[in-house]
Amino acid sequence: MTTVNATATESLLNSFGASDKTKSAAENQQDRFLKLLVTQMRNQDPLNPMENAEVTTQIAQISTVNGIDKLNATLKSMETSFLGAQTLQAGSLVGRGVLGDGDSILLEQGNGTAAFVLDGPATGVQINFFDSKGALVHTETLDAARAGTTVIGWDGKTDTGTQLADGKYTFEVTALRDGKRTEVDTLGFGRVQGVVLDAQGLLLDTHGLGVLALGQVKQILQ
Repeated sequence: MTTVNATATESLLNSFGASDKTKSAAENQQDRFLKLLVTQMRNQDPLNPMENAEVTTQIAQISTVNGIDKLNATLKSMETSFLGAQTLQAGSLVGRGVLGDGDSILLEQGNGTAAFVLDGPATGVQINFFDSKGALVHTETLDAARAGTTVIGWDGKTDTGTQLADGKYTFEVTALRDGKRTEVDTLGFGRVQGVVLDAQGLLLDTHGLGVLALGQVKQILQ
């Protein structure tokens, strides 16, 4: 039967160095394990000593724990780097217009932009615009619209030709396919005012759409 002695294990312990405050929790745990192993071997039954396989297995187990700790530290570092890059990217959006789920449209210098999404082509589309009190101020129609996203513009004028003041308005879209209403999703417009970092992650504070997660942005405009 092949055995190992405490002297050899003490040499292994010295190679790791003594536990101190500068080491990670896993490294300190490893030192404590090896000290315990040395103590165990010093006091082992000489008639029934530990085998190489037993020691190797125990050392392999603590090495696995240490490896997992290092892997977690690496992933944490990567997460921090990714968040930093994402923050810089989000910062570049400040002042830009974005489209996201919603029904808001901002008039800026007399013009507004929004969009709608169809799962198939439409043979007729009607777009109604409303003021802050919910009153209908303008209606536009399209003879047809393709499947996918269609960006729409509004010059801020009412049906009577009156130019409305800049600000937030809302819109709704009705789409027809062969005379029957079909499903349509609206994308509102927001102007990015700032970037917010909280427990939910990285968020965009917009005028028009409120607070949005980056994943909720469907399109970036000027």
